[in-house]
Amino acid sequence: MRSYDDDTLPLQPPIRLPDEATLAAAVRAAPLAEELKPEGDDAAVLAAWADHCRERLAADEGLLLEFIRLFLSREPVKGDVPETLAGLGLVRQAEPYTLSWLGLWAARLIIADTTGQDIPVMGSFADSDAAALLHALRAYPEAERGEELAGWLKGRDTAAAAEEIASALATVSPLSRAVGVELLWSDFGDEGRLALSRLLEEPKLGAVIAARTGNADRQPVPEEIAWVLVDMAAALLEFGDAASEVIKSIAMGMNSEEQAGTIAVLAFGDHPWTGRVLQVFIDHHPDERIAAAARKALRRLRGLADLRL
Repeated sequence: MRSYDDDTLPLQPPIRLPDEATLAAAVRAAPLAEELKPEGDDAAVLAAWADHCRERLAADEGLLLEFIRLFLSREPVKGDVPETLAGLGLVRQAEPYTLSWLGLWAARLIIADTTGQDIPVMGSFADSDAAALLHALRAYPEAERGEELAGWLKGRDTAAAAEEIASALATVSPLSRAVGVELLWSDFGDEGRLALSRLLEEPKLGAVIAARTGNADRQPVPEEIAWVLVDMAAALLEFGDAASEVIKSIAMGMNSEEQAGTIAVLAFGDHPWTGRVLQVFIDHHPDERIAAAARKALRRLRGLADLRL
């Protein structure tokens, strides 16, 4: 499972795809199938077609960009259907044209190749572990999230499922952790809240859970404050929110001096995303004093990392 770590493309919502047999049938019916002659079982046909799609689109950067824009917008386009896309069966040829099932499938593969982002496919996580489920659900709108969760829960005991998700919270990414806390708090009823309550005394994780659920009884100790701030800002960064939102999540109405002091503390929190969060302040904060504090904190963070080796 790849971790999304690319700031060029915000997390994309899930797509729906038919089964492998339907996709392979679409390949065999594509206009270029007679020329390219995909052979073998359904899996072999799709693997060969994926290679053909990569090769043809890589040869025409303009067409590749148009194809990706079609996927990202999910909007129909007026005008002549690009011959290569039509030949590969990637678009529905009625005007205005849109991506076909095969086009969605191919675009997902190409985006994974170029950005490292694995766009989830609805209904494909029923047999996954909790960490993989949370990783996928990061980009799901609320309705689709409920649908995917229901499929994952089918055949599972609710209390055991809640405990499985709770057990994954410490090791998943910041946004996956935020999704997991929200699910347990909002979708699992008493079992979910009980599972969260058992984690409240855990260092760092318990402080994040308390912050996200508004538990005023569980206050962070000083060494947890930086970890919580970074974790919550990193979730926004991971989702692809604007830099201004990431900055605002830490600034929280503080004046410049207070912000600079808070930034200085972040270097001591040993959160794996601290460097990325500090870089946002360096690159995007409008106050040069705070950007300078972030640069100093980043140098200190790297120095502390060297000492830990």
